[in-house]
Amino acid sequence: MKKQITDTVLMIRPVRFRTNEETIVNNYFQKGINITQEEINRKAQQEFDTLVQKLREVGVHVIQVEDIYEQDTPDSIFPNNWISFHNNGDVAIYPMFAENRRRERREDILDIVEEAGFEIENVFDYTEAENEGIFLEGTGAMVLDRIHRKAYCALSPRASEELFIEFCEDFEYTPVIFRAFQKTDGELKPIYHTNVMMALGRTFAIVCLDTIEDKNERKNILNHLKEDKKEIITISREQVDYYAGNMLEVKGKEHSYLVMSQTAYESLTPQQIEAIERHTQILYSDLSTIEICGGGSARCMLAEVFLPHSK
Repeated sequence: MKKQITDTVLMIRPVRFRTNEETIVNNYFQKGINITQEEINRKAQQEFDTLVQKLREVGVHVIQVEDIYEQDTPDSIFPNNWISFHNNGDVAIYPMFAENRRRERREDILDIVEEAGFEIENVFDYTEAENEGIFLEGTGAMVLDRIHRKAYCALSPRASEELFIEFCEDFEYTPVIFRAFQKTDGELKPIYHTNVMMALGRTFAIVCLDTIEDKNERKNILNHLKEDKKEIITISREQVDYYAGNMLEVKGKEHSYLVMSQTAYESLTPQQIEAIERHTQILYSDLSTIEICGGGSARCMLAEVFLPHSK
């Protein structure tokens, strides 16, 4: 049975979190911070633990895995970029732009997910594309409408059109391709991941249309969302900078929740909050260290598990 939201997420607890020197070249959300790396990691762990606790309190199942110190993977807290789990038992493993992020991919994590009671049928491994300098960073690069089988992708150095179309053929999605830009130092530069300017819930879509310069591409996205009867909640470029596009709807015990950071929540207008709350409840948590140093927020930390349960 197709479903858009799940009650189970995989989360990786960081052990060497910091500003990743290899990703800052095209992640314009990343900033430096003037404290020691040990302090940065400690704060990130606190923020991580608090979010896990809040999710578990509302009935979301969190498969928590500790990162490996020796691997030296500063961005391991964002597993949705290298793996995705699908309701037919398929798993996809993705090629990553930064070399030090490729070390995040761990076979033992598949075993841990299976031990948590899920069944894996097939693994689609796209990582050989790295040899040709071609990347597709999972559900960071793509925003999936799992019910209507549509995949939205803003092309960037981390989202190859060729590989995106291959994924869509393998997983039976209709590709919706566009380009999205952010203003950095007075210049328009490609937004590195689609999921910072767009989020899809069961019955709504949060999207920053201002980032899509091409009118036809903007119109095409709107047509798809309207066709699928999504209420469209638009956000501004400035709100994108506050991670208001980096949100994920998950299923709790009694309600669904749109998970976001405190920064994102505080950037929303009362009208936007009211619009969201017509569809779901809001769950937010302080992720400021993770956002400043990592250039990612709540959605990036959650790899949704849609796999079938073991018999």
